[in-house]
Amino acid sequence: MNSASLHQGTIVDAGDTRPILVVPYMWIGDFVRGHTVVRVLKQRWPNRPVDLLATSLCAPLVDYMPGVRSKIVWDLPRSRLALAKQRGLAALLREQNYGTALVLPGTWKSAIAPALAGIPERVGFFGEVRFGLLNRLRWGERALPRFIDKNASLALPDGAPLPPEWPVPQLQVPADDIARWRQVNTLGTNPAVALAPGSVGASKRWTYYAEAARLFAERGLEVWVVGGPGEKALATEIVAAGGSGVRDLTGTDLRNGILAMAAAGVAISNDSGLMHIAAAIGTPTMGIFGPTSPYLWAPLNGLAATVQTRTPPPCEPCQRTICTMNDHACMRSIPASDVVAIAAQVLAEAGTRVAH
Repeated sequence: MNSASLHQGTIVDAGDTRPILVVPYMWIGDFVRGHTVVRVLKQRWPNRPVDLLATSLCAPLVDYMPGVRSKIVWDLPRSRLALAKQRGLAALLREQNYGTALVLPGTWKSAIAPALAGIPERVGFFGEVRFGLLNRLRWGERALPRFIDKNASLALPDGAPLPPEWPVPQLQVPADDIARWRQVNTLGTNPAVALAPGSVGASKRWTYYAEAARLFAERGLEVWVVGGPGEKALATEIVAAGGSGVRDLTGTDLRNGILAMAAAGVAISNDSGLMHIAAAIGTPTMGIFGPTSPYLWAPLNGLAATVQTRTPPPCEPCQRTICTMNDHACMRSIPASDVVAIAAQVLAEAGTRVAH
């Protein structure tokens, strides 16, 4: 067996070829960050294939993740156990002969299918008293400072120290895919600003996307509004404010959002899944933060700009999904003119990325 120290606590083992299953969190941003776990696993075991369990919503992301062999697409209801569906998933997993499963979520039901499938090594934190479901239990989850530390540490040997830096998530979108997407949507090749006004939790949504779209359009920039069906009403409002230079590119398929973020010259987003997608692709990304902490929730890839109010209220960050005080001051105090000026600087520094 050839082995060498990658960083303290991680062993590179080229002799192990057993497939690995990763059960990630199924929120879009968390799913993107789960690619760091894949990268750590591939450094530790370069010849072990890694598969990801995915919902139908997150499944398109896997197609752009280097180092992932395949995806197991299976939708489980969030609100109930659905034992019959768990058994169906377990039967599918059993066919793949996985040697190890990493169960990132701390819930009881996330570990059921790997246990029913008889995967020999089932790694995860103690969570909701998961004795029997997991046979390689980890402890000390609460002592880990960030969400990424909790997830990626499961890919290291038990007790290994955390590295100074984790590998960043990567989404690699082929240029031909972007060109076809532009053609299908009858888009030109001019630099475009992608606006992602949605998020899980109303408190994370910046107030002035419509005004910003108008200001960008006045500068002669193309503006795309990107999101899912839940952002359709917002997109209509933004297009109405911005005029003919603003396009509603919201849709039902996450692949559309991935390609839009890959094609854009700069992406402006709330703390949301699309922010993590854009950053993982390498598009210059501006993240607008109020109720959440950039230290805890910004992408590992880094942001071209982190935008926050100049006069933070005493309740920031509150981590709440709905503002219960100060009339959403953390977001209302960020003027559109500031965001547009920062975006112009980001575009200039990026050399107004050559259109794909």
